[in-house]
Amino acid sequence: MAILPILVAPDPRLKVTAKPVERVDDEVRRLMDDMLETMYAAPGIGLAAPQLGVARRVLVLDVAKEGQPKAPLRMANPQLTWVSDEDNTYEEGCLSVPEQYADVVRPARIRVRFLDHQNEIRELAADGLLATVIQHEMDHLDGILFIDHLSNLKRNMILRKLSKSRKAPVSVAS
Repeated sequence: MAILPILVAPDPRLKVTAKPVERVDDEVRRLMDDMLETMYAAPGIGLAAPQLGVARRVLVLDVAKEGQPKAPLRMANPQLTWVSDEDNTYEEGCLSVPEQYADVVRPARIRVRFLDHQNEIRELAADGLLATVIQHEMDHLDGILFIDHLSNLKRNMILRKLSKSRKAPVSVAS
């Protein structure tokens, strides 16, 4: 397993629509394992392959609370099969939009169908944080960042902050 570099907005590779995987084979399983290791090291609770510059419809997540055993989910080709009419608002952040957070409104409950790491078709009902994280990561597969759900003003403010932080001079201790 390997920790891979995470792309940061406004990298254009984050705006690419990912391609489905034909099947979850050893190569895709290795990608999923590397993604989990990268996500845990970041630290984060979700990661999509496009955030690593890999345009494949693969995501991983783990919403286990601190002190609980890890509960990783690995998904390939996830598709929402149902969303509730009721919405939830969560303050979202993203490893590709570091240190920036904003409230995003999404369906409160969902059902998602996907291929698991054994290439088996699964369906999962989710609500609360799990539903939000799945939807957030699925957005990445279509080139959508959480900031794309915000007003133009808020999105542009966040992007300007990211650009400034990337251009800031690095101080070197002597």
